[in-house]
Amino acid sequence: MASKETINRDEFIKNDYEDPTVEKVLTKKDLNKMAWRSLLLQASFNYERMQGGGWTYSLLPGLKKIHKNKNDLRSAMLDHLQFFNTHPFLVTFIQGVILAMEENKERRDTIRGIKVAMMGPLGGIGDALFWLTLLPITAGIGASLAASGNIAGPLLFVIVFNIVHFALVFGLMHYGYNAGTKAVLSLKESTKKISRAASIVGLTVIGALVATYINFKFGIKIHAGSINVDLQKGVIDQIMPQLLPLLYTFFCYWMLKKGRSPLTLIGVTVVIGILGSLFKLF
Repeated sequence: MASKETINRDEFIKNDYEDPTVEKVLTKKDLNKMAWRSLLLQASFNYERMQGGGWTYSLLPGLKKIHKNKNDLRSAMLDHLQFFNTHPFLVTFIQGVILAMEENKERRDTIRGIKVAMMGPLGGIGDALFWLTLLPITAGIGASLAASGNIAGPLLFVIVFNIVHFALVFGLMHYGYNAGTKAVLSLKESTKKISRAASIVGLTVIGALVATYINFKFGIKIHAGSINVDLQKGVIDQIMPQLLPLLYTFFCYWMLKKGRSPLTLIGVTVVIGILGSLFKLF
């Protein structure tokens, strides 16, 4: 069955076009429409083709305008329906570049190669920029305000996060389309620098969140004759403030590296908290 499907796919995906006419047909309105549709990139996510369905859905208005020949359109759609997976916030950059190539009637294997070459690096950059940098910063600020009773906390998080999100979705679509394949060279040169810088900022933010939000303190006092020494303030904090939250974070990280699941870590944390409260250790 799989063999038959492969044969049919290869039969319809042609590198050359029946209508090779190159014409600039996409407008800013078309690009914006496809940027909106890209928000549904993961609506049909599956383990066979990942984001392939959503990727093709968002490109479809442009493909229909570019390929007026039905066989060329069918070939392009079937090609784009194959495996695809990248960061959903940066996908429009790839879409813009691919649409420029489709409009220029580049060979299908060339379009496929550029698409595959970009989706991996942008997936890594997106994770570093958004899940390790933007999300912790905006959520941390919002949670801090909310914890103090300020209703602006969650609103600030939603507004700031989505301003960045939508600015990138629409901005990168137009930038990728206007830059075309030239953008690939620029991406290749700056990928490592951007990813490293975002990772450093993200780790810095995570370190600050560990010290701010993890509450782990000893409540033990040592009695030496008439002198009472608070173990937390008199000893541990003198060595290093917030040492216990840092050590517990490293412990959780070590457990994860050993293959323990997040649910196991939650259970261990709950048990430690209950035992600490019962024996008045924390």
